[in-house]
Amino acid sequence: MTQFSDLNLDPKVLKAVAEAGYETPTPIQAGAIPPALEGRDVLGIAQTGTGKTASFVLPMITLLAKGRARARMPRSLVLCPTRELAAQVAENFDAYAKYMKLTKALLIGGVSFKEQDKLIDRGVDVLIATPGRLLDHFERGKLLLTGVQIMVVDEADRMLDMGFIPDIERIFSLTPFTRQTLFFSATMAPEIERITNTFLSAPARIEVARQATAAENIEQMVVMFRPSRKDRAASEKRRLLRALIDAEGEKCTNAIIFCNRKTDVDIVAKSLKKHGYDAAPIHGDLDQSQRTRTLEDFREGNLRFLVASDVAARGLDVPSVSHVFNFDVPSHAEDYVHRIGRTGRAGREGKAIMICEPRDEKNLDAIERLIGKEIPRGENPLAGEAEPPEAPAEAREERKEEKPRRRRSRSGRGRRRDEAKTGTVGTAGEEKPRKAGPAEAEHPPAAEAEPAEAPKEDEKDARPARGGRSGKGRKSKGDDKVVGMGDHLPGFIAKSFDERRAG
Repeated sequence: MTQFSDLNLDPKVLKAVAEAGYETPTPIQAGAIPPALEGRDVLGIAQTGTGKTASFVLPMITLLAKGRARARMPRSLVLCPTRELAAQVAENFDAYAKYMKLTKALLIGGVSFKEQDKLIDRGVDVLIATPGRLLDHFERGKLLLTGVQIMVVDEADRMLDMGFIPDIERIFSLTPFTRQTLFFSATMAPEIERITNTFLSAPARIEVARQATAAENIEQMVVMFRPSRKDRAASEKRRLLRALIDAEGEKCTNAIIFCNRKTDVDIVAKSLKKHGYDAAPIHGDLDQSQRTRTLEDFREGNLRFLVASDVAARGLDVPSVSHVFNFDVPSHAEDYVHRIGRTGRAGREGKAIMICEPRDEKNLDAIERLIGKEIPRGENPLAGEAEPPEAPAEAREERKEEKPRRRRSRSGRGRRRDEAKTGTVGTAGEEKPRKAGPAEAEHPPAAEAEPAEAPKEDEKDARPARGGRSGKGRKSKGDDKVVGMGDHLPGFIAKSFDERRAG
């Protein structure tokens, strides 16, 4: 079996690796380190959690042992898609280069430009950056890439998902043609294949596992979920998540819970905390200091549940994660592999549980086609239970009362409109005389009047418009006094009609 001592690494690097507790390289490390030390381009394809970071950090440190960096001209460049992954690479560099006199700078968002400029001005051997922040420094004239000897692109397929490929191509064009390129990805999409063909020269291709396969030591399960009502889907799904966590019991020492949307990350984390679970959110909209603090708490065991978006699907190197819960089925099948790769690391056992709604079944089919097998269906622990007690009984009763009140209010408005038309009040099926006004009290209508005859043709045009004034208390020449809005016609209106017909 190959040992690190067989890989021609610098003795100081080997000492640091031994102190970190590693003796045997992983397949991707054993395959990538020898050609990298020879100065060849490397194309590494391996699933998440196989040790890709050390496979480029260790040869970089050995190759950079000789030489000195110049101001604003880094000797090597490592590009990462997320701040967390860049910070992880920086930590690996510090651990393995502690006996070497090499300097580094970390260029990520959320950190002061001024502090980063000071490091670059002194000159660094290794520059670790996200594409956006790197180009910001370059465009401000604070950085030159003409001295880059080794360039590393880590998690290239994630770069593609996040829309960084144009930035990557521009950065490649800013570095010397003679650079050595180490290119790593978990999957090989057509766009990634095009970039490798363009910018890599006769690379050594190391593929240690079939593309987009999950580690065999991860137990996978999917629970099919169908809400009782559409308006209760979100609360019932959160309740199911809590039931799945409880069902795992003490085996679930800690877990990462993945959601597709940032808003859901906050809602799920808040819901778990409300029900007594030790949980915190992490996603791209949070302040960098808060993200760093949350990750540190999770790594150190001070936080049990980390609710995350896909920004944390890559770059989280926490070897002891026991479970991964997919609260949502990922919309991209490749993301499923990266998510569950957060557990079962370094040869440990892990478990990945996913909740699937009917609308997500197409995405589930795509995932199963990608990994080449069917994910076992798990039992829903809430199957057959009554209505979920998401809200207190009083709150549910209040919601039940609110809707009828609104309906009665609307029907009341409609009833009043009908009463205005018919002149009656009351419920359907009965008529009640409306209350008489003051003027009508003085001149009440006949108690038992005969039904009015149908109006003659000449009289139809003489009817007042609906809602018009009745001329209450007014007199016109030759007319009786008109009261109310009955069938009597004010004389001034009849007079105008008569004049028009006369004309």
